[in-house]
Amino acid sequence: MQAWNDVPAAKLDRPKGIGWVLLFIRVILIIFLISTLFLFHILLSFFGMKNLCQLVVKYACIGSLKIAGLKLKQSGVPMSFAGAVVANHSSWLDIFVLNATQKIYFVSKSEVKKWPLIGKIANHVGTVFIRRSRIDAIKQKNIFLKRISSGDKLLFFPEGTSTDGMRILPFKSTLFAAFFEEGLPEISWIQPVTLNYIAPETKRADWYGWWADMGFFPSVMMVLSHMKQGEVELVFHEPLYVKEFRNRKELAHASEQAIRNGLLIC
Repeated sequence: MQAWNDVPAAKLDRPKGIGWVLLFIRVILIIFLISTLFLFHILLSFFGMKNLCQLVVKYACIGSLKIAGLKLKQSGVPMSFAGAVVANHSSWLDIFVLNATQKIYFVSKSEVKKWPLIGKIANHVGTVFIRRSRIDAIKQKNIFLKRISSGDKLLFFPEGTSTDGMRILPFKSTLFAAFFEEGLPEISWIQPVTLNYIAPETKRADWYGWWADMGFFPSVMMVLSHMKQGEVELVFHEPLYVKEFRNRKELAHASEQAIRNGLLIC
């Protein structure tokens, strides 16, 4: 495996002995939970019960984390304003963790919509799919305006990639630009959130990190096959009112600094 940002890529632990049994049980239980609640979500969507649909997603994530054995701690309060939540991206667990504490809609690259099963689920639960190109800038702005005007909170990761959880990469300001289009600054707030993963005892500090060319399934197998899990702490920072910033770069910088200040190891 190649080094990543001058950091030697870690070797992923493979399940051993009872770990295989634990992995099998956890995967089956998580799939059963998500599948069951997804069907319930479809039913609620049919009747237009948006708030209940979001609760279903929230409890699906809470349940999945409990099955995985990962403890969740929180400091600060999720904002009640419409706008967006931005966070550092350390693990494939991030989506579960962030959805377990608040009602949000993930902003994802358009390619995810075509993924088997995952794409269908993501689309059904209200994920905002975008293409990061100038050609789609107006379309993206209109989507954001519609969603935020209806009171939605969107979620995106400004680093543009996942990391080892030990550092914050420079934020890309591209997605912040949409919040400065006409009609959005006055109704939009951005809340920075720091995710701090604490590895299980005897494991390396970046154990939950998922970066470089790490495989998704090998990482899932490693984490879910371990008996005693660590924990993750979410630090909710003060929301930033978009109207008080001159441009996307200022807003991106303020968000990055808030998240960086909340990181336990940087």
